[in-house]
This record gives sequence, structure tokens and C-alpha cells, in this order.
Amino acid sequence: MASGKELNSSCVLDKEDSPGDRLHYQNGHFRDPEMEGLTLYEKKALLVNRELDSHGMGKYQWYIFFLCGFGYLVDLLYAQAFGLVEPAMRQEFGFGPQDSGHIFSSFSAGLTAGAFVWGVLVDIIGRQYAFNLTVLISSVFGNIPIDTTICLEFLPQNRRFLLAMLSIFQPLGVVISSGIAYGFIPFYSCGNGADKKPLPACSSSTLAPGAPCCTKASNMGWRYTLICLGAICVTIFFLRFVVFRFQESPKFLLYRDRDDKAVEVLQKIAKFNGRESSITLESFEALTNEHASMVNRDTDMPIPNAGMEKLTSTWVENIKTELQRCKILFSTFPLARLTILVWITYIFDYWGFSIAGSFLPTILLQKNNAIDISTAETYRNFVIIYVCGIPGVMLGALMYVIPRVGRKWAMVGSSALMGISLFLFATVNTEASNIGLNAMEYFFQSMFNAVLYGWTPEVFPAPIRGTASGLASFWGRLFSIVSPLIAADLLLKSGEVNNEQYTGMIFTS
Repeated sequence: MASGKELNSSCVLDKEDSPGDRLHYQNGHFRDPEMEGLTLYEKKALLVNRELDSHGMGKYQWYIFFLCGFGYLVDLLYAQAFGLVEPAMRQEFGFGPQDSGHIFSSFSAGLTAGAFVWGVLVDIIGRQYAFNLTVLISSVFGNIPIDTTICLEFLPQNRRFLLAMLSIFQPLGVVISSGIAYGFIPFYSCGNGADKKPLPACSSSTLAPGAPCCTKASNMGWRYTLICLGAICVTIFFLRFVVFRFQESPKFLLYRDRDDKAVEVLQKIAKFNGRESSITLESFEALTNEHASMVNRDTDMPIPNAGMEKLTSTWVENIKTELQRCKILFSTFPLARLTILVWITYIFDYWGFSIAGSFLPTILLQKNNAIDISTAETYRNFVIIYVCGIPGVMLGALMYVIPRVGRKWAMVGSSALMGISLFLFATVNTEASNIGLNAMEYFFQSMFNAVLYGWTPEVFPAPIRGTASGLASFWGRLFSIVSPLIAADLLLKSGEVNNEQYTGMIFTS
């Protein structure tokens, strides 16, 4: 240990000792009030938390924060890109709003599957591989990051508010995506023909032989945009896999009964931060020898087992274990009420921002077309609008730690103002109002999500936080599959546009 003291049955260590030295014996028995009622795995995890707390925000923690933030950036980079490139794709391929809804719905289905699959795989293949594979795969297909889980396991307790600040990378991703689209789409798209009317799709059944149409060669802007986004993802993968060697999570290694490897990782992290680790293999062995309790102190109820005991379980037993975790969510009336309200919040949150990200760019293009605003100016306005999400996240993180406001009122206020901005946007149509009201909507959307994503893990008991957060995200993603289909149908039935108008009114000079 850092203090040079050995952990044995005859020593009693002071409170001033290092985190590893808090493990001590009195009269031949292990004594630590914080560990009473915890499982063996939870005791070891607590010891890891103490070690990481002693580091503070070291160099390793800051590297993890920014590299996990890049995962957030990639997520929104692609989510926004589909809304930005869809009008150009529509002109080239000639599909209508209902087909657009199917495209956005398919994208949401991929996000839903990604949230579920990677949420499971992160506990099977480990944080290290999931950390890098999600970004590598996204450079070709797209991904949903599992970076919150990773970042949470390395942050010290008094820096957990940085989980809310992770969301700042989401508007950054949207701004980057919008900026790239602004650089390519208005200038490398089909535009209008000699008669000043938008060129029709070459696949159109009404196109006369030899008539000009929107060809692939004249409509490369949206392709250039997606290629650039893929290159960004490859660069992030290079940073996360080559430049910075991410260490496997010590808690995951403990879960897999690899205590020696967990100690090795903690020592490497400490060395990276310019200090020595207070954890030795003897620290974990002492916990193993003295482990007696299987009751969780937070919920005061038996919880599904974890750690190396689970390694001997069968698949059926593991499924029963996970079902027991889900049952805890409804074990008391307050907890059941909280669970249902969180699910509803995520459902409507994902419902709203999936429609906004998918269709607001198209709607704004249509509204600007009606007041003679060019496509280039509209894409420039996208950048202005989405920059406002950055201070939105910062305000959300600030409200997150102000007791008089707190998480509840920050979310209530931001969601109300977000809704008001959308209602006003639907009733007026000037360039100033289109920019201002969309900026207002994205500012409060970013603020709301920053608070929501940081708050959710905190309000559930420690043993079921991962399950609770994962299920909430799953329900939100599931409903985001349906919302684009409904929105596309409403847009078509609104009486404002038909299929041909919807395809032809997007790009103007």
C-alpha cells in the first residue's frame, strides 16, 4: 500500500490512512460501517471507488471524460446528419414523406437495437472492447454509445456532475454535422433546371426521355457529408484505440473474478496520474475472507448476486437474476411510481427530439422557400441554431448542482419553454423567427437532456441503476421508431403539400 502498512489480522488503522488502509480488523474481524450489508462484489467496488476518489480528476480521468464525450458526439453527429441529407436524397431518388418516415424509423430501430445489444455486451465482452468497437462500427454504420457507463466507473464521487456535462458533446456533434452539410449540400446538389423548377428524380415515371433530371454525379453533396462524418469516426477510433490505451474497468474485472488484473489496472491508472495505488491483491483477499453479508444496505432487501458468484450460474439462473432486478423497480409504491414516470419522460423525450431532428430541417427548408431564403442560407442558419445547444447544456449542468433549483425544476422549466418555442414556430414565418425559435427549442432541449441523463442513475438504488437507466433508454428508443412514421403521415395529410410538392420544393437558388 501507499502508506507502507500491511493489512493483517493484528493491525488497526486510522481514518487518516489511504483508501486501501480503511480496511482494518478489530478483534480478529473485519470492521467498516460503510460495507455492512453489501455483497462481496459491492465491497470490492466500494474499495475501488475510494481509490479513484483519492485520485480526484487526474489526467487519466480527464482523458476518459473527453474520449467518452466523443462517443456522445458521434451519436448526435449521425442522428442530425440524416435529417440534413434527407432532402437532397429525396430529390435524387424521388420518394415522398411517408418513405422519409420509414428511413427515420429504420434509423431509430438501429438505435434501439444498439442500446439493447451494446448495453448487454458491455457486461459480457467488457468496457474496453465496447468502448472502441462502437466507434469503429459507427464509422461505417452508426452507433449508440455506452460511454456514460464507462465514464461513471472512473469519475470520483465529487465529480459526478460531469456526467451532465458529457451532454455538451451532443450539440457539438450537431454543429459539426450541420457545418459539414452547409459546406457541401447547397453547392453540390441538383438544384433547379433551366425552367427554374427543381430537377425531378431520374427514376420518375413522368420524366420524358432525354429530359434533364437529378443524377448521382450532380448530387454528391450528401454523399460527401456522410463520407466526412465517417472519417471523423475513424479518427475518434484512432484516438481511443491507438493514441490512448483505455484500461478495462476494474469493476468489470472484479465482476469476472479477475482481482489480480483489477489491481494491475488500478496501478496503471495511478502511475498515469503520477501517484501510487493504495490497493493490493491482499486488500481484496481480506474482503473475500471476511465476507458474510448478502443484504444491500441501500434497499434493505436481498438483491441479485453479483461478482464471481455469478460465474457459476446457468443461463436460466442469470435470466432469473435479471428478472429479480426488474422486480425491484416495482417493489414499493414510491419506487414503482418513480419507474413509471421516468419511463414516460424518456418516451416523450425521445419521441419529441427524434421528430425534431428528422423533420425540422425539412420544415425549415420549406418555410424558408416560401419567403425566398436560399438553401445555402438555410444550412448556414442550421449552424447558428445548433450552436445554442452548447450553452443550454452548460446551464443544465449548472442548475444540476444548485440546490434551490435542482434537477426537478430545471427539467420542468426547460421542457415547458421547449414546447412553447415549437408552438410559436408553427404560427409565424420570418427568417428571424425561424432562427430564434429553433435556437430556443434546441437550447432548452439540450438543457433538459443534460439534466435528465445525469439525474436518472442517481434516483435509483445502487444495485439497479444500470437496469433502470437501460430500460428507460430502451422504452424511449422504442417509441422513437413509431414517431417518424406518424410525423410523416401528418405532414402529408396536413393539406400543405402533396408528394410531388414535398419532393420538388426543397432546393431553390
